[in-house]
Amino acid sequence: MPENKALIIDYGSQVTQLIARRVREAGVFSEVLPAGAPEAEIRARNPGAVILSGGPASVTDPGAPTLDPALLELGVPVLGICYGLQLLAHHLGGRLARSAGREYGPAQLETAAEPGPLFAGLPASSRVWMSHGDQVDLPPPGFKILAGTDQVRAAALGCEEKRLYGVQFHPEVHHTEIGPGLIRNFLNMAGLKPDWNMASFLERARADLGRRLGEGRVVCALSGGVDSTVVAVLLHQIIGGRLHCFFVDHGLLRLGETAEVRAVAEHFGLNFTVVEAADLFLERLRGVEDPERKRKIIGHTFIEVFEARAAGLSPRADFLAQGTLYPDVIESVSPLGPSAVIKSHHNVGGLPETMNLSLVEPLRDLFKDEVRLLGAELGLPEDFIWRQPFPGPGLAIRILGPVDRARLDTLRQADAIVQAELKAAGLYRRIWQGFAVLLPLKTVGVMGDDRTYEDVVALRAVESVDAMTADWARLPYDFLSAVSRRIINEVRGINRVVYDISSKPPSTIEWE
Repeated sequence: MPENKALIIDYGSQVTQLIARRVREAGVFSEVLPAGAPEAEIRARNPGAVILSGGPASVTDPGAPTLDPALLELGVPVLGICYGLQLLAHHLGGRLARSAGREYGPAQLETAAEPGPLFAGLPASSRVWMSHGDQVDLPPPGFKILAGTDQVRAAALGCEEKRLYGVQFHPEVHHTEIGPGLIRNFLNMAGLKPDWNMASFLERARADLGRRLGEGRVVCALSGGVDSTVVAVLLHQIIGGRLHCFFVDHGLLRLGETAEVRAVAEHFGLNFTVVEAADLFLERLRGVEDPERKRKIIGHTFIEVFEARAAGLSPRADFLAQGTLYPDVIESVSPLGPSAVIKSHHNVGGLPETMNLSLVEPLRDLFKDEVRLLGAELGLPEDFIWRQPFPGPGLAIRILGPVDRARLDTLRQADAIVQAELKAAGLYRRIWQGFAVLLPLKTVGVMGDDRTYEDVVALRAVESVDAMTADWARLPYDFLSAVSRRIINEVRGINRVVYDISSKPPSTIEWE
């Protein structure tokens, strides 16, 4: 009897974990395996449904990921998404063709007269999100076309007899209106029950962490953000005094950050130590402009500092706990499939190849909003849970070009104004993230009838639910005017403020 969960096969899509997220939102537990996982491992998972992800390759390319026949022998429903649909069609005797042009973005989907249970209760016409260069030109035998668009005749296919389905669009992304409903329909067709939530995740996490940690001691990279704090509180509840939280003041923090983090640690009764390491970090970052080098330097130095502190404990610590989230992982490395590396996060791709501590990352498969729900389960105050994200490399990746104390002081002052004005205007909770970036260029200005030639600050504010996709926030003009006026008047060395109106993709949320 299959278990009440869905298995997702990752063919390298940047948004594979969004599929897992949508399945979890529907109340069904999901697991992700890489393409090419051994058949024994697939069967051991014993899933009640299988979803094949998208991916960057063309099915007919040499070396492209292939479809394991074992997935179709499990006797459970299968849903292919984009590349996953093309794999199904190709494997079962259909025909693929190159699209007239790579299609990326919104499309209008029209369902067939009788689209079947996959589209049950969904609108006959809806907006979906496309990202592909190939498409199904001829469906496999036994498959019906369930929906199409102006450019893609076979945008959805299904074989009711074999319970095999596929869609060319991406139901997992926020921009596909019918995405959640379509995924729920698929799970319902598989007979999966909605019995998974943050409470059940927490129960499993406590059990798994208890078994793994045993009597070991853990050092935790506590930054004061919601991610690392959730990790710290969770571990504290499991192992108590065997958890040691270290806050590294690397000199790249926002104004007043150390005092805020200390207050949080004291509130939860954590073992907490501030490590003053600004001189070390800034010396290693001196003259470094490349953002990948910055991230790797910061990541390696973090580990050095933690290992040194761990070595000083008696008895010695065995584990390093971090608040790594899935967006960090998928942009940095490809542990679950052949996806492209976007940038190395200091706590993932920036880590050295060998460490003396074993990593513990309880949130590695979660998104920010899920972590906030988990924080509520753990009893964290609501105001703290909703703190905006702050990157582990700190202000180093919000200063384009070399990092030094003077530029850090300038950016700290500008960012403090942005944070204060967001809260005063009631916008802090509305947006996902808002901050200032110091640009590596100067412009001419005029102040008090004198010519100035000073730095430029960019404002960045985005709306998102998971950091995998984001849109620039349409902030009120009066707010932008107030922030610009305060920064130029109060921060010495700045004479111009600009606003970033780029979305993710094609941009990323942070500038580096």
